[in-house]
Amino acid sequence: MRQIVLDTETTGLETSQDHRIIEIGCVELVNRKLTGKHYHQYINPQRKVDEGAMQVHGITDEFLEDKPLFANVVDEFLAFVGDAELVIHNAPFDVGFIDHELSKLPKHPKSIAGLCSIIDTLAVARNKHPGQRNNLDALCKRYTVDNSQRDLHGALLDAEILADVYLIMTGGQVNLNINDQSSADKGSSGASSGVRRLSADRSPLKVIKANDSELSSHQQKLDTIKDASGQCVWQDTTQ
Repeated sequence: MRQIVLDTETTGLETSQDHRIIEIGCVELVNRKLTGKHYHQYINPQRKVDEGAMQVHGITDEFLEDKPLFANVVDEFLAFVGDAELVIHNAPFDVGFIDHELSKLPKHPKSIAGLCSIIDTLAVARNKHPGQRNNLDALCKRYTVDNSQRDLHGALLDAEILADVYLIMTGGQVNLNINDQSSADKGSSGASSGVRRLSADRSPLKVIKANDSELSSHQQKLDTIKDASGQCVWQDTTQ
């Protein structure tokens, strides 16, 4: 399963006022794991950035003057996101701006939804946490995701942070195989075919007990899992 976590920055809030995209940031997940592949591009919007928007993301008109137009990068962008599932926080906003840019290009699709399915993580968060604040900063605090570098919004940084939040909020990683063996290294049942057993006459293994700080960190992690999924079987067995 290939997913692209996506964020944009814009010149303002309304496409009806012809506000434009000025930055796109994307990170790739395959089978719910970050692959390290990403797409990042600043874009010349051919108009001024609103003062309020600039205070949010810090991107100035002068910085954007020598950046390419959306028309010059659209093929590369669509090739990166094509056939993936897009994961976006407040998806109607970003999708609306992408569609607005596509509408200006006669030889391209008019809607990104025609190429990709879309998950709105804001809708997911509101369903899991009704009546609570569910912006990205609030979710980072709720799920103990580090966003200490996020003084200003930036599309790529926000996409990376959202990827972490999304994976925790929707249940963490799917594959917990420590050795990360491929199916070629496993038997037909899916179990590892290269099991190594310890000798029965080996020396006793040294037992190192967790200290108070480590136990506290462990409990915090269990609390995070329980908050995200509604249940934590490891926590239930320790209480």
